[in-house]
Amino acid sequence: MNVLIDALIGVRNLLHGNLIFGVGALLLAGFVGGKFAARLKLPTISGYIVAGLLLGPSILNVVPDHIVESLAPVPHIALGLIAITIGSEFRIAKLRKTGRNILIITTVQLLATFGAVAVALRVFGAPLPMALLLGAIASATAPAATVAIATELRARGPLVSTLFGVVALDDAFAITLFGFVMAFASAMVVGAGGLGPLAMILHPLREIAVSVAIGLLFGYVVHRLIVNRKSNNEIIVIVLGFVLLTSGITISIHVSPLMANMMMGFALVNLSPKNSRVMRVLEPLSPPIYAAFFALAGTELDIRTLAATGVLGVAYLVARAAGKYGGAYLGAVAAHESAITKKYLGLGLLPQAGVAIGLILVLQDTAAFTHLPYMGQMVNIVLASILVNEIVGPPLAKYALEASGSARRRSASGGTRT
Repeated sequence: MNVLIDALIGVRNLLHGNLIFGVGALLLAGFVGGKFAARLKLPTISGYIVAGLLLGPSILNVVPDHIVESLAPVPHIALGLIAITIGSEFRIAKLRKTGRNILIITTVQLLATFGAVAVALRVFGAPLPMALLLGAIASATAPAATVAIATELRARGPLVSTLFGVVALDDAFAITLFGFVMAFASAMVVGAGGLGPLAMILHPLREIAVSVAIGLLFGYVVHRLIVNRKSNNEIIVIVLGFVLLTSGITISIHVSPLMANMMMGFALVNLSPKNSRVMRVLEPLSPPIYAAFFALAGTELDIRTLAATGVLGVAYLVARAAGKYGGAYLGAVAAHESAITKKYLGLGLLPQAGVAIGLILVLQDTAAFTHLPYMGQMVNIVLASILVNEIVGPPLAKYALEASGSARRRSASGGTRT
């Protein structure tokens, strides 16, 4: 056994600095981890994250720190695809049907979560920039787990319609909030240069406005280039190229790549119905990019310092859950929703994954925040929260759909079959 272990360590050391080997190891380990998670009826991305954790510097060190740093563009690519997909959900005709109620609920629960987390972290001693940034990241919800469970249970009804509307809007609103908070926190960290309160407020608004303008402009350009094209391969090349171009330009001029790519998706789907095929064409690219994305995020989780999150980690988890559930309840009250929606809606909003990971990794890659002494702690808090919420969130969402009577799929024994 010792001989085998020594041989494996020798192979690891031989390939330790090989970037290509590291990417391959992350992809394959993510695949295995995803399959294992699926067998345990957990989200696939939880398996990706755990696989990255195992291969990362804190455990096996198959993918060491310098390879993780070399793969820094991966989060921007993945988050660009996530953002353009979110933007494509915002067809103007669909927004008119979505209605005032969903806008009210989304806004209230988003701000309640942001406020609850930021205040809780400040109470337990977190620096103000850290509290604000983590509050903004906490507001993001992962729609995939909730939507998948509702589909499996064939859930229908007012609660499901409202839940789908809120999770569709939530990440877009979270990205907007994060862009504003990030710019504001950056001014606090690097110094406002003598600017007054008004200038500090206008600075993030300028960043958001520039990001929106770039996204809409590039969305129009992409629309003109692809609207009459028949070849899916050509569409993939054009769209992916502009996602990377948009991200590169916005990062270079220090505005939001998330907002810009989201607005590019928004422009595409609203300029022509033909452009809705873009998301279907891009779909084959998602599995490898997302597997690498989530596995890479797992490598960022340092279990040696995870315990150091301590009270702040617990405060983040508890405050986020309270903000999501309480905010959804208050939003449903303000929107005059039914008692069932008030009671169960918040339970479907706890999962947190892709956008939150992307936000913390983008934050880590931003010059103003890279050298913050608490950056590592922030990464660990977010990733630990994601692991917990991706395990606890889906069962709670399932319970909410079953207990509310929204589930339509029944087992022979009369219970809901899953």
